Amino acid sequence: MQRISRRLQNMSYSQTLAMSAKARELSSQGHDVISLSVGEPDFSPPNFVLQAAKKAIDKGHHYYTPVPGYLELREAVCEKFLRDNQLNYQPSQVVVSTGGKQSIINVFLALLNPGDEVIIPGPYWVSYYEMANLCEAKQVILPTSVEANFKISPEQLETAITPRSKVFIFSSPCNPSGSVYTREELKALAEVFARHPQLIIISDEIYEHINYSGSYTSIAEFPEVYEQIVTLNGLSKAFAMTGWRVGYIGAPEWLAKACDKVQGQTTSGANAIAQQAAISALRVAPERIGYMIEAFEKRRDLVLKEIQKLPGFYCNIPQGTFYIFPEVSALFGRTFSGVKISNSDDLSMYLLEKAHVAVVGGAPFGDEKSLRISYAVSEEKLNEAFSRIHQALS
Repeated sequence: MQRISRRLQNMSYSQTLAMSAKARELSSQGHDVISLSVGEPDFSPPNFVLQAAKKAIDKGHHYYTPVPGYLELREAVCEKFLRDNQLNYQPSQVVVSTGGKQSIINVFLALLNPGDEVIIPGPYWVSYYEMANLCEAKQVILPTSVEANFKISPEQLETAITPRSKVFIFSSPCNPSGSVYTREELKALAEVFARHPQLIIISDEIYEHINYSGSYTSIAEFPEVYEQIVTLNGLSKAFAMTGWRVGYIGAPEWLAKACDKVQGQTTSGANAIAQQAAISALRVAPERIGYMIEAFEKRRDLVLKEIQKLPGFYCNIPQGTFYIFPEVSALFGRTFSGVKISNSDDLSMYLLEKAHVAVVGGAPFGDEKSLRISYAVSEEKLNEAFSRIHQALS
């Protein structure tokens, strides 16, 4: 008798978290492991966030919160959307959740029936694919290439849309490629979406501020598709609040209410202290976190310089996030220290076991020819990590 549900059997474990677990296991055995596998900034949250949390404790914010989030926080989200993205949302269109992951699964559960199609440009964040699995939906993957800067074309999108298409989900800046869609590119995609009003577009903008391109556009800025867009964001990345678990959406009111219903029967409202701290984060100008963005850009340049020295590694210049996604297929079929490398998973395991550097193979991101490398750690650790990689592949 099979006790585990079919939905869960079809779902894979998160490979980024699995690699982190393997790195921790090696560390517990006494090895000095450098983890470049998880997207977690090595900064502490800004001091004004910490002070707001301490104040919230003293003021007695210890109790259940409203399911969609404190009204003051939803108002702060609306202020942020207007200030940074020129988007007009009302508090009734906002749902605050326990991290961006919950925000996405809320939308999926609210919309998807078995057999519906979810269009996902590849490479993609691992959980998009597996959340669609959980909802028994069909993933329609739009492959891209490093030569195309990992971006889809309007023609590619138009061809992929069918009567079964229900959701399109993408991130810009993109995890894992670091690519950022320009205003012109988003405008061209919006023209396609507008011809298919049944399609809901989830725009994952959690890396919005970790952006080196000089400008940023939210696709919901285009009025012809505003009613089709779910704008997703959160506090984990730009404010280094990964463990605080605060994500949020702005959406058409009917869909926000549906997500409220899902959340009300699963987790209810997000953590009270974290919500109060989030209010302080969202109400400051983005320039207040500029020091972190500058540090990430320096680290990106360092990593690009090091990767250029590695034979068989080929990548674009990422314009955002703290990831780089080099193609490494030129190494497939080669043998290092007696270990044959057949795919990117083999290479990631070899680097973990030989160099004690944790990276993630590209297959769970939809591109088995590549590796995802996070540079959210210090320059000192990055220098040491690439020194070890050079030695392991020499």
